[in-house]
This record gives sequence, structure tokens and C-alpha cells, in this order.
Amino acid sequence: MPKLQHTDWPARLWVIRHGQSAGNVARDAAELAGATLIDLAHRDADTPLSELGERQSQALAAWFDALPADERPTHLMSSPFVRSYQTCAAIATRLRIDADEISLDERLREKEFGILDRYTSQGIRATFPELAEQRALVGKFYFRPPGGESWCDVILRLRSVVEVLRRDHVGDRVVIVAHQVIVNCFRYLLECMDEKAILEIDRLADVPNCSITEYGFVQGNEGERFALRRANYVPPELEDHATVTVAADAPAGPK
Repeated sequence: MPKLQHTDWPARLWVIRHGQSAGNVARDAAELAGATLIDLAHRDADTPLSELGERQSQALAAWFDALPADERPTHLMSSPFVRSYQTCAAIATRLRIDADEISLDERLREKEFGILDRYTSQGIRATFPELAEQRALVGKFYFRPPGGESWCDVILRLRSVVEVLRRDHVGDRVVIVAHQVIVNCFRYLLECMDEKAILEIDRLADVPNCSITEYGFVQGNEGERFALRRANYVPPELEDHATVTVAADAPAGPK
């Protein structure tokens, strides 16, 4: 695969999936029960962390706080969705960063599911059999449900976030807290992947809640370059709390 040739990058970039949410719990329960719809009291954007998610976020914050002072984050960015903001705010509190300094960016929001929102896998197959068949044919990378987004749509909005990182945060140490699909789409962009490569990564494992995908400058045969340092890293502080919940886009059909 090609490599990033630019040198104007943050000194360190951590891309993190939010802690377990109440929506993750409700989705798992609905799928297990064979229900058609997921029972949620909030719209997706307002769904908070579960109790486990709160513990995960605190453990993640403790990991950042344990870094040497000159290696800790200098800038925090988050999806505006409540579960991501709560995760990011835990980091800010532990690092004694004012919560008002967290940059909320709608481009980091969850992938939009449109008409399929809140339906389980079983519910989609029963209610929208033609869409389920189309998704199986087209694949999740290009499939766009009515009113929703494909992975390509998400990648398109993240391209402008990458440009902001290269323009405004050169030399900074940046945390981005968002969602599983966002983590994988950043990997697609920053590691110069193609559809096959990123979908294989997605197929092999979900992104653990509060796990860290980290980029920085790595020494290679051609000198230093901005590259992946580790993916889906679960810090020791988090091992007793980290669980892999159902992927956010799993209800749209099989992986």
C-alpha cells in the first residue's frame, strides 16, 4: 500500500471509540431476544454511557494521566454524540483540561443509518428484505440505506477533518473520541487502505470500547514518517473494564 508522504501532522494522534453506551446494551438485549426494534429511551445522539462505559472512560483517563507530562494530549476533539463527549470529558477532567476546550465536531458523529435506525438484524431482514438483499450484494462499504450513509460517505466527511489536523494541529498531541466506524474510516485514510483491507480488519474484530488507535512519527528506511503505532490497544488500566460490544452497523446485515 502507498504511504503518507506529508510531514505536517500532529506529533501524536489517538483515535478512540467511546465507552460502552446504553445503546450498546439495548442493542445486545434486542438481538438476543430476537426483537425487531431496539428499545431506546433517547435518540441515538443523546444516548449516554452505561455504568460500565463510565468505568471504562475513567480507566482510559487514568492511562492518559499516567503518561509523562510532555507526552499527554494537548488538544481534545469529540463527536457531539453524548456517549463520545462523556468519554472525552472524563479524559479532560483527569488531565485538568477545561471541558469548554473540547472541540465538538459534527463530522465525527456516528454513521447515519437512515430508515434502518433502531432495527435489529432480524428486524431489517423481516421489514426491509429488499434492502437486506441489496446490502449483501453491494457490501457495507458502498451500501447507503435510504436517509443514511455508506462508509464512503463517512470517509468523505473525515477527509476534511484530516486536513484540519494537518493545518491547525501540526506538532500537537491530539485525542479524537468517536465511534467504531469512525475509527475504522480514519484507519482507511491514514493507512492508505483500500476497501478490501479495511473490511477485512472490520471482519476480524470489533473495536473495543475505549481502545486506542495511535499514530505518530515512526523511523523507517526512508526516514521518519507519520504512521500507525498501535491499533485497538487496550491499556492495562482498562483490561478489567473493556468489553467488545456489538458493532454499531451490525444490524444492517452480516459482516
